[in-house]
Amino acid sequence: MDITPQEVAETMAMVSQQNLDLRTITMGISLMGCADEDMGRMSTKIYDRITHTAEHLVETADALEREYGIPIANKRVSVTPIAQIAAACPDKDLSPLAVTLDRAAETLGIDFLGGFSALVQKGMGDADRRLISSIPAALATTERVCSSVNVASTRAGINMDAVLLMAQTIVQTAEATTARDCCGAAKLVVFANMVEDSPFMAGAIHGTGEADAVINVGVSGPGVMAAALRQLPADANLMDVAEKIKETAFKITRAGELMSREASRRLGVEKGIVDLSLAPTPAAGDSVAEILEIIGVGRTGGPGTTCALALLNDAVKKGGVMASSSVGGLSGAFIPVSEDAGMIRAVGEGALTLEKLEAMTCVCSVGLDMIAVPGDTSAETIAGLIADEMAIGVINTKTTAVRVIPAIGHGVGDTLEFGGLLGTAPVMPINQFAGSVLAHRGGRFPAPLNSLKN
Repeated sequence: MDITPQEVAETMAMVSQQNLDLRTITMGISLMGCADEDMGRMSTKIYDRITHTAEHLVETADALEREYGIPIANKRVSVTPIAQIAAACPDKDLSPLAVTLDRAAETLGIDFLGGFSALVQKGMGDADRRLISSIPAALATTERVCSSVNVASTRAGINMDAVLLMAQTIVQTAEATTARDCCGAAKLVVFANMVEDSPFMAGAIHGTGEADAVINVGVSGPGVMAAALRQLPADANLMDVAEKIKETAFKITRAGELMSREASRRLGVEKGIVDLSLAPTPAAGDSVAEILEIIGVGRTGGPGTTCALALLNDAVKKGGVMASSSVGGLSGAFIPVSEDAGMIRAVGEGALTLEKLEAMTCVCSVGLDMIAVPGDTSAETIAGLIADEMAIGVINTKTTAVRVIPAIGHGVGDTLEFGGLLGTAPVMPINQFAGSVLAHRGGRFPAPLNSLKN
């Protein structure tokens, strides 16, 4: 499908007036040829592979920004889950590999690099355990590296041993970065049904089913969507609202498709996917919560919020899928508390609670995202929070995730300041009645009956 001059003109208006940007151009890079039994040699191979393959990523993205006038907020790289590569070496501490990834990211001039990761939904291998135990040190000694661990899937169920281990790891990571407002935990996410092609951090990896190198693009556009919905008359019904969302999502996605095509062509790598996700920022007018309130919710978190979010998420997918040759990633609406000014306001006013956020995750793209909880929250409580969210993903055959930040030394009402896209996290109350039994039972939550598709 050709891109017309009229589409270009509409896109320019979105950029100049409504905060449209491409949230990220992410190059996925396979490290499968970098495994080595010697940590030093493996580090060298990884560094050389990344810096050579993505050598021109930033300059290409900058050129596209200038030529098309569409800002690209982040340039990123995702790599093969490091636990799979590290299985070749016996070293207990794998944090030197994270340092290598960080050094490569600095050399390239990119914003984030994802893939210090493991997939343990059905069981943990030795390399998986070594990687997870290395996460606190890895995220404490790096600036750009992000980590993710998949602990559940519809096909496998939930690895409850991994759930508790990740809860403990989250606490340890927050403690290791206390001096920086526990920012290490803001770069660590726990998944159910993790996808192999997401361009968004902290959960981006380059899946083993991917080509050697691909370009994945994440679009954004909450400001554009809000502006479009404000054009509707006050008496517009929900069918009218859904149609306007679909129409606007199509236009936003076309911009991402154009940039995806050009970036892959110029870099000489395969075109991957366009991720349709509406990803908010702390900037005024760039909020998913604001969209929900324009649809008609009094304040995000109030009654009707889950319904409005479901409508938004579904209509975004319907509109966007026709605008790209390959849609993937997470594709929907993100609800990260610290990254959305409207969400922060709703928390401050008492409209939005952790329990309501959990209900909202049943109908949106990711899950409990960028949520700060009191620093004295127990690992068992965090494990229960993770288990609940994993169950939503497993039973509903969707991707869900938890990115929670224990605010060490802080309580409800305090805030953590991360800066940039990560924003400001208000410390939210969390139900303390998790008990001490469930998290320690271990074993595996069995795969649900709907896993038997064939």
